[in-house]
Amino acid sequence: MRKAVIIAIFLTSLLGITFAQSKTARVPEWAKKAVWYQIFPERFCNGDKSNDPRPVDLKGSWPYFVPKGWSVTPWTSDWYKLQPWEKADGHGFYWNAGTRRYGGDLQGVVQKLNYLKNLSITAIYFNPLFESPSLHKYDASMYRHIDDNFGPNPQEDKKIIAKENPEDESTWQWTSADSLFLQLIKKAHALGIKVIIDGVFNHVGTTFWAFEDLVKNQQKSKYKDWFIVKRFDNPATPENEFDYKGWYGIKDLPEFREDENGLVREVANHIHKIVKRWMDPNGDGNPSDGIDGWRLDVAEMVNHKFWKKFRKWIKAINPDAYISGEAWWEDWVHNKMFNDAPWLRGDEFDGVMNYRFARALKQFVADEKSQITPTAFVDSLKKQYRDYNKENLYALMNLTDSHDTERLASMIVNPDVPYDHNAIPKPDNNWDVRKPNGTERQKQKLIVGMQMTLPGAPMIYYGDEAGMWGGDDPDDRKPMVWPGLKYEPESHHPFNKKRPVDSVEFDSSLFNWYKKMISVRKQNPALSVGNISFKVVSDSLKQLAYKRTWENETVWVFVNNNGAKGTFDLAKLGIKGAFRDLLTNNEYGKNKRTVVLPPYGIAVLKQSGKLKL
Repeated sequence: MRKAVIIAIFLTSLLGITFAQSKTARVPEWAKKAVWYQIFPERFCNGDKSNDPRPVDLKGSWPYFVPKGWSVTPWTSDWYKLQPWEKADGHGFYWNAGTRRYGGDLQGVVQKLNYLKNLSITAIYFNPLFESPSLHKYDASMYRHIDDNFGPNPQEDKKIIAKENPEDESTWQWTSADSLFLQLIKKAHALGIKVIIDGVFNHVGTTFWAFEDLVKNQQKSKYKDWFIVKRFDNPATPENEFDYKGWYGIKDLPEFREDENGLVREVANHIHKIVKRWMDPNGDGNPSDGIDGWRLDVAEMVNHKFWKKFRKWIKAINPDAYISGEAWWEDWVHNKMFNDAPWLRGDEFDGVMNYRFARALKQFVADEKSQITPTAFVDSLKKQYRDYNKENLYALMNLTDSHDTERLASMIVNPDVPYDHNAIPKPDNNWDVRKPNGTERQKQKLIVGMQMTLPGAPMIYYGDEAGMWGGDDPDDRKPMVWPGLKYEPESHHPFNKKRPVDSVEFDSSLFNWYKKMISVRKQNPALSVGNISFKVVSDSLKQLAYKRTWENETVWVFVNNNGAKGTFDLAKLGIKGAFRDLLTNNEYGKNKRTVVLPPYGIAVLKQSGKLKL
């Protein structure tokens, strides 16, 4: 393993940590200052109704037949309300949720790029975009093309794809969906927004072209060594004995085979072709027309040796590309998350989806009976800081929620439920499906304020800034709430339990808070790349302060994680100098030394000088 050029040195005290400066940055500088926005394409925006999925487009996805009367679900309908065709099939909401399509596409993203620019985000992470029959696209049919329902001409795209040899890249063409994606990248880059995509290279779907050949030709298939075949079919018997390994035993997701070097050579070679196609589409050696990196799905299930090879491929094309991995639950049953250090040693990933950060924030602000103290919260963060070197730490994707968890707002409505554990309504639980109230929204704002002022690159899951709520999958994948659209109130419950009738509309106040906090982070480098030290003001009052420093810039953040008003005496805390609150413009100096915060309030004080407001 190639050693890191330099190891970040942590000078640790009881309440603070500072980071040594690295002479050579292995991690792209832009990634350390990024503010990410995660888009689940099928649910973000339907910009082109002419490409909406048809029944034929569901072929090969669960439940492997199209319910009678199926149609695209209206974007603004009540989430739990069964559509006419869903009522007729006799199944409940959660069975039908997997068959729903809402028509989100790339034209919708193009139309909303200015919205994202206005929000002030700087980078987009797309959930899978490649051709697939499912709504989530983690069961790829191929990697070489964008899903035709995301593009402007699905029928013509199908004709183009049918003429290609999947193995021979010289036969690959650009479909209308591919071309629209490349246009999207160009437009995003023009707005200063980076784009990375999901790489799902541990498994594919049953409609993947090589797996289909294996199913058809069995032992005679030239792709039989691509997959983990347990038993081939015996043509002399009426039964089909064919068996293979699926991801976590799920037969819908056949796993690629590995040897001692990771993914077998033929599979690795194919993925290398895919990497080059999307990172330098015209093959001219200039990667500016391609994606800016990858988020790698279930990274812990692929051998480290392959990821080392993968990194070399990526950096050879674009040294400034970003690589992030998903290595999450080491033991979900016992609520143990991975320490991702093995992937962050300089020869694999630049960052990871930082679920450890998300859980700590939830436990500190959202939980009640199982809430952790400021001291415990700081200890949790310090543990991460010791595990990860500085270069990677700043480039971690510091999310609060994602397509795989309950939404942030609903975490707060349902305190004390372990993160990502049964966070969804069931017949035998009391998961609350309602909209957050005013106090719960204030807690959300506090969490976002901390997310934007702590080390690591913040990531917003689409719609959190608009006020969306919902439990774990599929309830975290509702259609985006847009201003100007009239939505049905949410009045239904998946198990017909009592619930309030909740209006659904774009939350401008919450959006403006996200925008303000993002802008403060972007305009003050100390909040992105500065050292940090902590002061636990009071565990009993749930008050915390931390200082970010970078060059001549000093920023203090004060957190009142309390349902009552909180005060912070700068003199008693030993904080000297003059400051201005970047959120309120209040000034603190010789004659004003007490910061007063409302319940669940936050202040961001910058030392006076050349203030960037």
